[in-house]
Amino acid sequence: MIIDLKKIFVNENSSLPLEYSLDMSNLEYMGCYPLKKPVVLSGVVSNKASLVRLEASISYEYDAPCDRCGIDAKQNLKVSLDKSLAVRTESEESDTILVIPDMKLDLEELIYSEVVVNLPMKHLCKEDCKGICFRCGKNLNEGECGCSKKEIDPRLSALAALLNDE
Repeated sequence: MIIDLKKIFVNENSSLPLEYSLDMSNLEYMGCYPLKKPVVLSGVVSNKASLVRLEASISYEYDAPCDRCGIDAKQNLKVSLDKSLAVRTESEESDTILVIPDMKLDLEELIYSEVVVNLPMKHLCKEDCKGICFRCGKNLNEGECGCSKKEIDPRLSALAALLNDE
């Protein structure tokens, strides 16, 4: 959806509320499709003292397997946007200035780029997830597995056998 902001740029003390929902369920990330529900942007574009600003939040549900134990885990995430909008800029690229030369804001492109940049690099079902046992595969969040915690370096196993003979 493209929004024409010409009226906002021209008229001081004007504002335009924004509400938009985007289906990003076809986005593949790290081997899965974690955005099953629509991504929602809500905010406002305003012109105060000839400074045009976009203040918005993007909220979405991230549904993917836990990186440690593999169970499906949902997480509600939110991205806050506070950007100045400009037709042109003399400086280099900036994270706080969004250049829109034709005074038309593409909401889908904005949402897509902000969500992709802010997707979690590591997804956990809970902060203290214990993962799975590397020997038997039991989920350690459900309890101990009974496997031996003592691990002997295979290169030194002959020495361990000598100690056990005594």
